[in-house]
Amino acid sequence: MTRVAAVDCGTNSIRLLVADADPATGELTELDRRMTIVRLGQDVDRTGRLAPQALERTFAACREYAGIIKEHGAERVRFVATSASRDAENREDFVRGVLDILGVEPEVITGDQEAEFSFTGATKELTGRTDLARPYLVVDIGGGSTEFVVGDDHVRAARSVDIGCVRMTERHLVHGGEVSDPPTGEQIAAIRADVEAALDLAERTVPLREARTLVGLAGSVTTVSAIAQELPEYDSARIHHSRISRARVREITEWLLRSTHAERAAVPSMHPGRVDVIGAGALVLLAIMERTGAEEVVVSEHDILDGIAWSVA
Repeated sequence: MTRVAAVDCGTNSIRLLVADADPATGELTELDRRMTIVRLGQDVDRTGRLAPQALERTFAACREYAGIIKEHGAERVRFVATSASRDAENREDFVRGVLDILGVEPEVITGDQEAEFSFTGATKELTGRTDLARPYLVVDIGGGSTEFVVGDDHVRAARSVDIGCVRMTERHLVHGGEVSDPPTGEQIAAIRADVEAALDLAERTVPLREARTLVGLAGSVTTVSAIAQELPEYDSARIHHSRISRARVREITEWLLRSTHAERAAVPSMHPGRVDVIGAGALVLLAIMERTGAEEVVVSEHDILDGIAWSVA
């Protein structure tokens, strides 16, 4: 048994998992799991740089996580950084800040590595399930990018494309510093066109339509599940391995895209940091389900973070 800490720093959020990993049994015993919205990718698509405010929000979360890691006495720590820090010109400022706070250098991984970790985290506990046909298509809808991975016990094909809830929102829904509320039909069509083009790109290397089970990861997907179940608050236990039909995803997406900021913020399970970007994230999920013909999505709370933890163990 090894006590490990995994940190996943994405475009929209930074997350921590401290767990005891037993490679012999394949069990990962969670001790602490948390998420902070830091919007590290704020304006990266437009400026090519990480904003000073975004860096400070991220470093504040890192300081909090450093205390938790020390308190639990994790033996090994791995910090993985994804889309926003991969794209930024000033990513060295980010690397130095994390190293100073946590004593470990963030690994700015490739999209393919990101996909591998996501697949491992999402499917390791599905082994032996007879109600879910293989191969799986694991889809990780992040803030800046979306990863597509097809595999059985192991990855067969993977591709990362630059469509994420934050990137699509900032590219198409922000004007004069304000998010359109609600978006126009033209803006929605522009997001859809970007997503369809990205799916064309993904299909060049990943056989999306061969998958028998669609597994959806990350905040956009889990939030759609919470809304579908009309949860009075965010409840990981009820969200994990929930199954949401394509018709229900379409219904929720259409509502999100015609609702106002106040209406979305009033949803009890909605994290405040997702209010402005959830419409674009839900639209990405819907487009994937329509492209692949998936009748439902199996929602997983276990994702790249769990995959990172296994890689350390």
